[in-house]
Amino acid sequence: MGLFRSIVQLETELWNRLDVRLQAEHRVQLAWLEVMQVIRVTPGCRVLDVARALSITVGGASKVIDRLAAASLCRRQPNPKDARSQLIALTPSATRLLAKADVTFETAMTELIGDALGEDELARFAATAKALRATLIAADAEVVLARS
Repeated sequence: MGLFRSIVQLETELWNRLDVRLQAEHRVQLAWLEVMQVIRVTPGCRVLDVARALSITVGGASKVIDRLAAASLCRRQPNPKDARSQLIALTPSATRLLAKADVTFETAMTELIGDALGEDELARFAATAKALRATLIAADAEVVLARS
């Protein structure tokens, strides 16, 4: 229970501090920033791609994307390969916002945890977290295959 609690508490503490900073400096929520970052790096991005990248539900991803669209930060376009889905694209104003907010995010992360661990330790921690997530995702895929 200790490891789980420590991970959750760390995520919560980081999230809250980063969210406050981003809202104060850029009027953007951390949840919005994360979704925009996924859209930026995912060619032909769909709601499903955002949901998978962030480990959230499709409904949750769709709601955030709707809010981004209402704020003129992204737009939905027809998907020429699949009429059942839409492609999500950032607007020029979102691209400009991301450029500034990404710098704030990285600066805040460095201020919040940069002194706690060395660069190598932080890189190992990130790699370990990524490996643990990949293990969970692979286990989910095995369960889905077993049910088929």
